Amino acid sequence: MIKLMEAIQSLFLGILQGLTEFLPVSSSGHLVIAQWILGFDLGEGILFEVSVHFATMFAILIFYKNEVKALAIGAVSANHDSLCYIGKLIIGTLPAVAVALLAKSWIEQQFELPGVTGLCLLVTGGIVWSTRYTIKKGIRLEPTYLEAFLIGCAQAIAIMPGISRSGSTVGVALALGLSPMAAAKFSFLLGVIAITGAGILLLPELTTVSGLLVQNIVLGVGSALISGLIALWLFVWLLQKQRFHLFAWYAWAVGITTLIAVFIAK
Repeated sequence: MIKLMEAIQSLFLGILQGLTEFLPVSSSGHLVIAQWILGFDLGEGILFEVSVHFATMFAILIFYKNEVKALAIGAVSANHDSLCYIGKLIIGTLPAVAVALLAKSWIEQQFELPGVTGLCLLVTGGIVWSTRYTIKKGIRLEPTYLEAFLIGCAQAIAIMPGISRSGSTVGVALALGLSPMAAAKFSFLLGVIAITGAGILLLPELTTVSGLLVQNIVLGVGSALISGLIALWLFVWLLQKQRFHLFAWYAWAVGITTLIAVFIAK
């Protein structure tokens, strides 16, 4: 019975991760809240979270397969435009790498504090709401190197549970003048590098993971991949329809509800 319940919980968290990864509502924040409310533990919380993030990374590669293929071919053939774009992705990754290396232990502690997640969701709501005023102004198809770094800084902040990675990076990209589709493309390709890097940092911890946790992770990864593809399509559709900012209300509602729940639980 216990194994069955953990399997169901893993599937639930995987679906939750996939649906919230690409929508601007913070997948990590939802995982923290779900685990806190439901009262279960799948082992190392951040390990499970990074594992299902890998699933959504593959969803990105599938969704943007043509763009990824073009960049790969361009890199091999030393195409100037492709190399420049890859260089900007690398520069945009540096802030998150610095934060992950310098504050890894502190960040892991924040995943155990639902109150922090609630506050961060309020911040996410503000970022997402700002796109209401910027989404119509963006026309450029690619950021400059400095802009790539600034978008990367937004991604670094989004390491915190409750700060949406997609919401913050796309929000900054739109504010800098990128078109909605260009902002989404850069944000998600940037995410591929960040997620891969996070997984590499956690590889040493895999030796301490139990067989049961591996089973839970497999279930979570499968459900996250499928739901992630659905959510990614919905994300792009919302950008095209200029309805992206409406998710601010959701982020604010969840954030306030979480803070109230934390206060009552004390």
